[in-house]
Amino acid sequence: MLSTFSGLPRTAWIIFAGTIVNRIGYIVTPFLVFYLGSRGVSTQQVPYVLGALGAGNLIGPAVGGLLADRIGRRPTILAGLLGTATAQGLLYAAPNVLSLAFAAVLLSGAGSMVGPATGALMTDAVPVDGRRRAFSLFHWGVNIGTAVAGVLGGFLAAHGYWLLFLVDATTSLAFAGIAVTLLPGGRGRATRSAASTSGAGYGVVLRDPLMRALLPLFGIGLMIYSLTEVALPLAIRDDGLSTATLGVMATLNAVLVVVLQPVALHVLSRFAQVPVFVAGSVLVAVGIALTGVAHSPWAYAGTVVLWSAGEAAVGGVAGAIVASLAPEDARGRYQGAFQWTWGIARFIALSAGTGVYASVGPAAVWWFSALAGTAAALGVGALAPRIARRQAPPLPVVPPADELRPEPASV
Repeated sequence: MLSTFSGLPRTAWIIFAGTIVNRIGYIVTPFLVFYLGSRGVSTQQVPYVLGALGAGNLIGPAVGGLLADRIGRRPTILAGLLGTATAQGLLYAAPNVLSLAFAAVLLSGAGSMVGPATGALMTDAVPVDGRRRAFSLFHWGVNIGTAVAGVLGGFLAAHGYWLLFLVDATTSLAFAGIAVTLLPGGRGRATRSAASTSGAGYGVVLRDPLMRALLPLFGIGLMIYSLTEVALPLAIRDDGLSTATLGVMATLNAVLVVVLQPVALHVLSRFAQVPVFVAGSVLVAVGIALTGVAHSPWAYAGTVVLWSAGEAAVGGVAGAIVASLAPEDARGRYQGAFQWTWGIARFIALSAGTGVYASVGPAAVWWFSALAGTAAALGVGALAPRIARRQAPPLPVVPPADELRPEPASV
C-alpha cells in the first residue's frame, strides 16, 4: 500500500524514515515508573517526576513552533533531538528527585519541540493537494516506530534499564544525523523574509477565529483518545484482568493502525477530509465509550478494534487541516499551537480523567467520551465550509477588459 503515498517529495519520506527511527526510541517513558522504583524513589515522590514530564509537554511544542519560524525548521529539529539525547543521560544519572524532575522536564520539552518543526517543514515541502497524504504518512511513521518500541522495550527492560536510555539517546542522535545530512537546510522562504506580517509570537494564531474554534474541538477529541492511557488500564484492572491483557490491547491497537492506515487513506482519499475526520472521530469516541460495557478480554478487544479503525481513518487529517490554514510565515507556530493543544489534552486526561474515574465513577468517563467526542466531531463538521474557503486556491487575476484589447497595429 506504499503506492498510496506515491508522488510525495523526498523530504516527506526523509521525515517519515527519521520519525520511525526516533519513535523506536520512545521506550523510557512507558517504563519510567518501574525505573524510578528501582532507584528507590517512593510512591509519594513519583508524581513529582511524572508531573515534570507532563509539564515539559506543555512547554516544548510552543517553543518548537516559535523557533521553527524564527531560526528555521532544521535547526529546531536538531536542537530538540540533541536536547532529548542529553536529557536521557541526565535522567539516568540524576542523583535525587529534584534532578530527576529537571531531567524529565528537559526530556519531554526537547522531544516535543521536534513535532512542530517537522510539521512546518512538511508543509513547506508538500503541495496543498498532497498534504493529507503527507501528514498521514507522518502519523503512520509514528505508529510503526511506537509498535516496534513496545516490543523492544519489554525485552530491554528485562536486561537492564540502562539499555532503554542507551537506545533512546542513540535513536535521537540517529534522527539528528539524518536531519543534518538529508533534510533541506536554510531558514525557508518565510523565515528569511524581512517582510513577515504575522508578528513574532502566537498572536497570529490567537487572532485567527477559525483556529480559535478548531483547537478546542480538536483538544476534546485528543483528550478522549488519551483516556486509553489511563482509563483503559484502570478498567482492565478493576475487572480483575492481568497486565498481560493490557499489553495485548496495546499491541492490537498498534498493529491495527499500522496495517489499516494506508488502506484507509487509499479507500477514503476520494472523500473530503473534514467528513472523514468527523466519521473517524465519532468511531473513536464511541469505541472508547464502549470500554465501559466490556468485562472480558474479547470484549475489550472489540472496543480496541473500533477506536483503532477510527484512529486509522483520521490519522494525520487534523495536522493537514492546520497546515492548510497557516500563513506561510507562521507554519511552525500553527503546528506548535496544534501540538500544544495535544499536550494540554493529554495532561487533562491523565490528571482529571483519573480523578473523575476514581471519585465520580467510571460511567462518567465513558458517557463523557461518547457525548463530548461526538459533539466535538460534529462541531468540526460544522466548520467545514469555512475550512474549505480558507483552503481554496486563490482565483486567477483577470486584467481589466481594456487591457485585453489588442494593441492597434503600428503604421
